[in-house]
Amino acid sequence: MDAHLSRSAFLHKQVRRALQSGHYAPGQRIDPATLADQYHTSPTPVRFALYRLVGEGMLEDHARGGLHVPLPTEFAMRDLYEWMQRLLIMSCDIGISPMAARKVVKLNFSSADDDLVKLTWQLFNAIAAATAHRSLHRAVRQANDRLAPIRRAKTGLLEHNFEELAELNHLWQQRDMPALKSALRDYHERRQQLVPCIVALLAERREHLH
Repeated sequence: MDAHLSRSAFLHKQVRRALQSGHYAPGQRIDPATLADQYHTSPTPVRFALYRLVGEGMLEDHARGGLHVPLPTEFAMRDLYEWMQRLLIMSCDIGISPMAARKVVKLNFSSADDDLVKLTWQLFNAIAAATAHRSLHRAVRQANDRLAPIRRAKTGLLEHNFEELAELNHLWQQRDMPALKSALRDYHERRQQLVPCIVALLAERREHLH
C-alpha cells in the first residue's frame, strides 16, 4: 500500500503538471490504462492519482464516460473567474504577513515570449502565499490549477497579455495594493466579457478531439 501511495503521489504531480501545461485540452478524456502503460505501473496508483485530481476539481468523473478534463459552461467559467478575483482581492486586503515577507517570490517578466500561463499561476500564487493564510492559499492554488488549461486554450483571444500581466506584477512588487486590486478587477472583467468566445473555442477544440 505504501508503494502504491508513493507512486500515486508521483503520478498526481505528473498529471497535474500536464494539465497545467495544456497537454490535455478541456473536454479531453483521460484514460487510466494509457497512463499506466506510459508510466510502467499498475492501474491502482493511477486511479488514486486521478481521483485525487477529481477531488481538486481538475478532472471530472463522467461515470461510464470516464474521466475528463472539465469543459466549463459559461456559468461555470464566470463563477470560476469571479471566485479567483474575490480570492485575490481578499489576499490584497489581508496584505503581506511578516511571517511570509522574506519568502515573497520576485518574478521576472523579461519578454512576451515567456510562458504567460505559468507566470500568471506563479504571480497569483505568490499574492496568496504572502498572506500566510493556508486555507486562502490552498483555495487560490486550486482555482489557479482549474484555470490553467483554460488560460492555455484561450491564448490569442486577448491582446497585450504580456503588458497586462507585467503591470500586475509591477504593482505587486511595489506593494501598491489599492492599484493592484483595481488592476485585478479590470483583468478579470476583460475575461468575463470574453467568456462566450472562450466557451465556444473550447467546445470547437473538443469536437476536433473526436
